[in-house]
Amino acid sequence: MCEHFTISRHKQDTPPSAQDSAQVGHMRRIAAARLRDCGLEALIDDVLIVVSELLTNAILHSSTTTIGLLMRVDGDILHIAVDHGAPGASECQLPRMDAESGRGLFLVDALTQANAGTWGISACGTWCHFKLPSGGAR
Repeated sequence: MCEHFTISRHKQDTPPSAQDSAQVGHMRRIAAARLRDCGLEALIDDVLIVVSELLTNAILHSSTTTIGLLMRVDGDILHIAVDHGAPGASECQLPRMDAESGRGLFLVDALTQANAGTWGISACGTWCHFKLPSGGAR
């Protein structure tokens, strides 16, 4: 599955438009349907959090107008990638204790570790690998 969507150019320190924020929910529904189609219902909760965090991070920090979500199964690995084309837009930084945001990539890290996976930052976005539960995808 590879889906792309467009957003308006976002200025740092301002919230995204309601229309742009709604794209995250739309992509979550697509991701959940794809996981169900592959028989991977056990991963839905964790994957949807990761998808939400990576997409929201791209909307807030990439200053791009096109974002892509790729999900594919390869052997016993689920690959998830968010492409926003903005090098350096994703960084895992420790937020201030009173900050209301800034913990998304820490959630991604915890969930990928819990699923025997890895995650990282590429030249054009972020990616995550989950090891499939026993039985794998159908």
